[in-house]
Amino acid sequence: MPQQEMLGRRLARRLTWLDPVEDKLQPLVRSALRKTMPLRNFLDGTWLGAPLHPALTDIPVGAMTTALVLDVAESLSGSRRCGVAADGALSVGVLATLPAALTGTSDWRDLKGESRRVASAHALLNVGGLVLNIASVVGRARGHRRCAKASAGAAFALSSIAAHIGGELSYGMGVRVNQDAAHAGPAEFTDVLADADLASDELKRLEVAGAPVLLARSRTGAPMAIAAVCSHAGGPLDEGDRDGDRVVCPWHGSCFEMETGDVVDGPAVFPQPRYETRVQGGRIAIRRVEP
Repeated sequence: MPQQEMLGRRLARRLTWLDPVEDKLQPLVRSALRKTMPLRNFLDGTWLGAPLHPALTDIPVGAMTTALVLDVAESLSGSRRCGVAADGALSVGVLATLPAALTGTSDWRDLKGESRRVASAHALLNVGGLVLNIASVVGRARGHRRCAKASAGAAFALSSIAAHIGGELSYGMGVRVNQDAAHAGPAEFTDVLADADLASDELKRLEVAGAPVLLARSRTGAPMAIAAVCSHAGGPLDEGDRDGDRVVCPWHGSCFEMETGDVVDGPAVFPQPRYETRVQGGRIAIRRVEP
């Protein structure tokens, strides 16, 4: 039986016309966020230790689901209280969509190729749902409840498809998941390099027990080691820029402390796995530090 293709990828093949638009918009978004690092880190979720966008999407989805249930309850029972509650829930859903969209745009700025198109399909469906929900709120205020309920129902359907595609992005395509989750490295001290072969300002990549490791010297001269693959999108940290005991990913600018693996600046939100180092007999050995 042939493998079923994800819905997002099927939609992405039909959205090639979006590529020129995305090519123009992405640099503008990146430039705007580059000027305000605190805002960028906030939107990325660096301060939270997890991507912020998925957490915020639960609010509009929950509010729209509540509104749908209450709309049905009003239609079946004729209860005006259910109708008032539905109107309030839908208003919350509309307002909560805006910060979710802002954080989603922040995540979208670094995507390329198929994943960018899938994310754009996700966004367009959500925009359609938002427009229908706004129309529903206006219709309710004007007393056109039947049409307003139909509009909210259609919005819920669009947003549900968008949510499904958002799940495909994360779980099917690995967008915003920890790229180092599968890189364990050695549990016991393992010899990796002669101490004399590591220069003071070098960023050296090694493969140790199947894990890519970045080896460098601290300002005090002691070896330090973290995972060489950026947790954000898999960028090669050994090709990045060094700033003291920090390294900046060459792909999207995530910055990490090499002594601790901690995130200094996003878009990364997950710390780099860290390795304990020791020097014996002129040789450097490392072992992973359990989180």
